[in-house]
Formats: sequence, structure tokens, C-alpha cells
Amino acid sequence: MKLDGFGIFVEDMGAMIRFYRDVLGFEIKEAEDTANVYLIKDGTLFMLYRRSDFEDMTSRKYEYVRGLNGHFELALYVDTFTEVDEQFGRAVQLGAEPVLEPTTEPWGQRTCYIADPEGNLIEIGSFDRPFERRQP
Repeated sequence: MKLDGFGIFVEDMGAMIRFYRDVLGFEIKEAEDTANVYLIKDGTLFMLYRRSDFEDMTSRKYEYVRGLNGHFELALYVDTFTEVDEQFGRAVQLGAEPVLEPTTEPWGQRTCYIADPEGNLIEIGSFDRPFERRQP
């Protein structure tokens, strides 16, 4: 099996589309009233699924975390420490919830956290050099 994508269950599709498209720069082609939305960021597929539609499809009721949610994080990389600070400021100015201000960690990474409109955590980080895909 190969990993095809990563799905996020959402309540307010319009707000989530606007956040990922307008704040984080994901490519989205669908309209805000679409049930399932495909987002592309640097060749990686992300999907937004309306929670109620997924429940209807699976004939089950699910519990969802409210507020800031620590079940997963999306990690976004920038090439420089300066860009971490700039992108954090830009995202917060455009409506992202600040979670952790930019900080340089003891392991040499500058990182920060924001949350999307439904409380999912997003990291913006850098090791102050161009991105290198990690291989196992």
C-alpha cells in the first residue's frame, strides 16, 4: 500500500477552505459548498471531509474534539528562521490562532504553532536551510 493522502474531518467547510487556501496557500479547486475537498500542498494531497457526510456514509456517529486538538499536527517547512517569524505573523494577521510564538529549540529548529478555525495544530518550522526530504 502507498499513502495517498491525509484527511481532516471538518464542521464548517467554508471557513476551513478559506483558511487553508487564503492563509496557508494550499491549492483548492472546489467551491465552498462541496462535500469533499482536495487540497494540494507541495505535491501532498490533503482532503477535507464534512463530518456529517462522513457519518452518513459510514452509518455511525463519531465524537470530535473541541477547542485546541492534539490528535495530530500538520508540519510546514520554510527555508529560514526569518521565514518562520514572517509566516507566523502573516498567518495570525489573517486569522490563525497563535498557539506557540516562534522559538528556537535546543535541537536547532526554529518552530511555532498556530491552529486552524477548528483547532487543528499546524507547525511552521525551519532548520535554517533549504528543505531536504527525510528518507528512512
